[in-house]
Amino acid sequence: MAYKDTVKALTNRGVREEVAAMLAAKLKTLSGITAAGVEGLVELGISEEEAQSIIAAVGKRAPSASKAAKAAVEEAPKVEVKMEEVTNFYQYTDTEEKLKGISEGLGYKLPMKIIVDIAARIKDADLDDATCEKLIKVANRMYTAHLMDQNESAGVMAAHSIGEPGTQMNMRTFHYAGVANINVTQGLPRLIEIVDARRVPSTPSMNIPLIGIAASDENVAKMVASNIEITSLLDIADVETDITNLKLVIRPDARKMDEKGLTTEEVVEKLNKLKAVRGLVSIEGFDIVVTLDAANEEAPFKKLQSMFEAVKNAKIKGIDGITRAVISKKDGVYGIVTEGSNLKEVLKVEGVDADNVMTNSILEVADVLGIEAARNSIIHEAEGTLGEAGLDVDIRHIMLVADLMTNDGSVKAIGRHGVSGKKSSVLARAAFEITAAHLLHAAMVGEVDHLEGVTENIIVGQPVTLGTGAVNLIYTPKTKGDEE
Repeated sequence: MAYKDTVKALTNRGVREEVAAMLAAKLKTLSGITAAGVEGLVELGISEEEAQSIIAAVGKRAPSASKAAKAAVEEAPKVEVKMEEVTNFYQYTDTEEKLKGISEGLGYKLPMKIIVDIAARIKDADLDDATCEKLIKVANRMYTAHLMDQNESAGVMAAHSIGEPGTQMNMRTFHYAGVANINVTQGLPRLIEIVDARRVPSTPSMNIPLIGIAASDENVAKMVASNIEITSLLDIADVETDITNLKLVIRPDARKMDEKGLTTEEVVEKLNKLKAVRGLVSIEGFDIVVTLDAANEEAPFKKLQSMFEAVKNAKIKGIDGITRAVISKKDGVYGIVTEGSNLKEVLKVEGVDADNVMTNSILEVADVLGIEAARNSIIHEAEGTLGEAGLDVDIRHIMLVADLMTNDGSVKAIGRHGVSGKKSSVLARAAFEITAAHLLHAAMVGEVDHLEGVTENIIVGQPVTLGTGAVNLIYTPKTKGDEE
């Protein structure tokens, strides 16, 4: 069931639109929602009462096992697994402790990242206390000079800082990611994908650095690439239909088989796992033969055709979602650039530098590595996209957008199903999209707008509560009796 169909099905059952959108994005289908149950929905941030009503509306999940099987599971001895929490605290070096003490002694509130960065630069310099104190004073002066003033319109400035340069970007641009025939969406379409938190980018791609011998030996790098790139049967063999004898004849290409590091026995093993031809595959000379048992088939020719369709697209090797994997070389070190993305499986491949694998699919990063990694991915992708277009945007504005998109533990879009749709102000939501629906709903439930933001104050024609608008000045003029 497609995303829109799931959302529509849920809203037709009385589920709130924003909740329906979140469930469709997280759990995909109605069966996925019923499988998650009330506890699964509560874990997604939905109240228990609402979760129960959603499960009731969607319908109960059909039992997947017989009563006997369930009873056997219940009677089986339960194995108690002891979980141990492991926490690795960061150990500060002597230099970092020294700089931290100087900062606290001067009454400064410098972030530890600044202190750690300074310590890393001076670790071999052997500086005296006076010089270290000067460094801390300069760092504090620079840090405080770059702090945002109180009541500054940080959100508006960030939106303008990213939105205005966005109008100068090309509508549709592609560039080669260091290798031929690998297209990656750039420009304004890519920036829109990032802030919309698209589940699947228009051109998903991965940049996979290699380690060990694979990073220096091209043949080994090609072997790693063949383990990543998905290989179907037609990529390595020709398939013919022998109607007379009711069988399929598969003729492997020796050169292609060698390039992919495959043997005939491995291909037969993979084909025998297909439901359509299970147990019917054998080796005859240099060929692989799939023989149909016509005696047990009412429509043998139709069955032969369905077997042909199943076999020709059979996955023999590689990772789902990776349609191409091309070797690239930078500074004498080999890497792999892919069309398609599957971060979870790529991290398991031997020879891959798992710590430095990059994908342009932000939600995939969130699913595999967590929300902090997704935040960093948003910053990296947005900064890279703007940089490709030659636009210089202060990284703090991009960081603010990334924080806003990820601050509740999930990646939200800057749109009506995400950040803009969750604003507390009725007028701000109405000014963004579906105006009449927002105003009608607010009137029905008696919602109150306290006019605290920028948009709503501009709509009603009064100063915004930011900057000078956030300060009330009271002047009492002197009378004749007052002393000067």
